[in-house]
Amino acid sequence: MAGSGGVGARGAPVGKEKTSQRQWRQAAGPGVARGTRPAKSALYDAAGSRRPIIPASTFSPFPVRYTVLALCAAGVAAGLGGLALAPPAFAGPGWIALAAVSGALTILGLRDLRQSRHAILRNYPVVGHLRFLLEYVRPELRQYFIESDREAAPFSRAQRSLVYQRAKGEPDNRPFGTQLDVGETGYEWINHSMQPSRLDGHDFRIVIGGVPAPGAAPGTGCTQPYSASVFNISAMSFGSLSANAVLALNKGAKLGGFAHDTGEGSISRHHRVHGGDLIWEIGSGYFGCREADGRFSESRFEENARDPQVKMIEIKLSQGAKPGHGGVLPGPKVTAEIAEARGVPEGVDCISPSGHGAFSTPVEMMHFIERLRRLSGGKPTGFKFCLGHPWEWFALVKAMQATGITPDFIVVDGAEGGTGAAPVEFIDHVGVPMQEGLLLVHNTLVGTNLRHRIAIGCAGKVITAFDLARVMALGADWCNAGRGFMLALGCIQAQTCHTGFCPTGVTTQDPVRQRALVVPDKAERVRNFHRSTLHALQELVQAAGLAHPRQITAHHIVRRISATEVRLLSNLVMQVAPGALLGPLDDQHTVFRNYWPLASAHSFQAVDPAAYAAAPVTETETAP
Repeated sequence: MAGSGGVGARGAPVGKEKTSQRQWRQAAGPGVARGTRPAKSALYDAAGSRRPIIPASTFSPFPVRYTVLALCAAGVAAGLGGLALAPPAFAGPGWIALAAVSGALTILGLRDLRQSRHAILRNYPVVGHLRFLLEYVRPELRQYFIESDREAAPFSRAQRSLVYQRAKGEPDNRPFGTQLDVGETGYEWINHSMQPSRLDGHDFRIVIGGVPAPGAAPGTGCTQPYSASVFNISAMSFGSLSANAVLALNKGAKLGGFAHDTGEGSISRHHRVHGGDLIWEIGSGYFGCREADGRFSESRFEENARDPQVKMIEIKLSQGAKPGHGGVLPGPKVTAEIAEARGVPEGVDCISPSGHGAFSTPVEMMHFIERLRRLSGGKPTGFKFCLGHPWEWFALVKAMQATGITPDFIVVDGAEGGTGAAPVEFIDHVGVPMQEGLLLVHNTLVGTNLRHRIAIGCAGKVITAFDLARVMALGADWCNAGRGFMLALGCIQAQTCHTGFCPTGVTTQDPVRQRALVVPDKAERVRNFHRSTLHALQELVQAAGLAHPRQITAHHIVRRISATEVRLLSNLVMQVAPGALLGPLDDQHTVFRNYWPLASAHSFQAVDPAAYAAAPVTETETAP
C-alpha cells in the first residue's frame, strides 16, 4: 500500500521520502517530482565530499564572509577605471597602486577559494589570513603586553630581567618589598642568623675527585682532581648553539674561573679559542672519540681527553629535556665545522642512539668509567643522567659496591631542563624532576656510605642565588645552568631555538644572524652574571651565619604548606642515615623497600629478588 504510509518489508516507511531526498528536491526547486531520487553527482562533488543539501531559499544573495574579496575586486575595477577615465591631471600612481594591491589580494582570495588545505580560507578568503598572522605573533604579543612579571613560561619576566640586570652589571635591588605572596602555599625562605658571618669573597669552590677507593693502589683512580666553581655552564653543544655563543660562553668562563660543559657535540674549534675550563661530555654517539662505524675509539678519546683544557670527563646517559630519546642531526645541518668536532662525515645524517654501545650492564659501565679515567690521565670522570626507573639507579649503586669502582661525580639533570628541543610528550611527561632525582641520588649514596667519594652536581631551572642555596640544601655540591647563561648572552626566550631563526644569534648556524652576538661584549655579560649570582649567594650564606654554601642543609629552608602552617624542608623531604641501606630495609622509605631488592649489578632490568640473592659474584665484579 504505497499511498497509505504503511511499513515495507525492511521496516522502512512506505510512501514517505527519505529526508535527504526531500531536502534535495526542495533545494532543486519546482518541477522535480515527489519521490525522484537525486543523482550521485548531485550529492557528492568531484573530490568525494558531501554537497550541502540545504534549500536554496536559506542562502543569502551574497555571503557576508566574501565581502573583503568583493571589495578587493571592486578596488581592481576602481583602479583600472581611474586610469582609463580620470583626466590626465588625476591619473597618477595612486590608481596604479590601488589596482595592483587590490589585484594581488583578489588573486589571493581566488586562490583561497580553490585551495584544499585550510577550511577557514575557503570560507573566509583573504580575511582568513589574519588568523594565521595573529597566531604567528601571539607569543610576542603575550610576552610584551599580556603576561605578568611572575608568570613563568618557562622563565618569568622577573627572572629574565634579573639575569639581564646582573649580566649588564646594573643594580638588581628592588624597592617597595617583595612581589611574592608570602602566604601562598609553597612559598619558601632561608632562615637567617642573629650573628651573621663575614666572608672574604664569593668564589666558592669544591674539589671533585681525588678520593681514593678503599685498598686502591697509589697512583690509580683520579690523580688530577678539579677545583670547580659551585656554579657552571651546563651542557650545550656546538650545533645547537652558534659559534659566537660558544666563543662567548667559553671566554666568559675563562674570565670568571668556572667550567663550561661541551655538551655531547664534543669539543669544537670554538671551545679552544679562549682556553676556558672544559667538561667534556661523551654521549651515545661518542662524538670526538668514535670510529667510522660509530664505536668508541680509545685513541681518539685519549688524544682529546689529555688536553690540559679538559678538566673532567662526563658520560651522558640521558638529559632532562628528552631522557631515553636519541636524536638525528640531518645531513644538510652537518657543516664542515660540526663534522670536524664530532668526527663524522660532512653532509651525512649524524645519529645519536638512545643508548650506549660501549656497555650494557651496570658493572660494564663502572669498568668503562675506570677505563676513561685511566685514558684521560686520571681526570675526574663521572656521568650525567635524568632519573627514570629507580631500580636502574640502584643497579648502578650496587655495581659500585660490587666492583669497588665509583664515579668521581654524578650530575642529576631534572626533567624541567630544556636546552634541547624535544617532542612535547618528552618535555612535559618523561623523567623525574630535579628535586626528586637529587634527593634519591644523594640519599642512596649516603645510605650506602659512598657519598664522601662522589660529588653531586645538578641542573634544572637554576637562575638565582636562592635556587643555588635550595638545591645545595637538598644534597648538591654544585649547580649547572644552561638557559640562565643563554639569557646572559642576550636570549629573549623567543623559543625558536630549533628553527635556526634565533633573533639574537644564540641558537642558529646562520652566519648573518650570528653576527648580532658580539663575542667580547657577551663574554663580559656571562662573567658578570656568574659573579653577581655568586655574590648574592655569598650574602645569603653570610645571613645564615655560615662559611660556605655546602653547609646549607634542609634545616635552613622553610616551606609554607598551608595558610597557617610552615615546615622545615628537613621535615618534608626524605633523609636517610649513613649506612642505613646496608642492612634491613624495613624502616626505610618506600622507594627503597620496593625497588632496592629489584636492582642487580648484572643488569639494568628489574630482577626477581630471590634470583638476585642467588646470583654469583664474579672476580671482575670484586676487582678494585
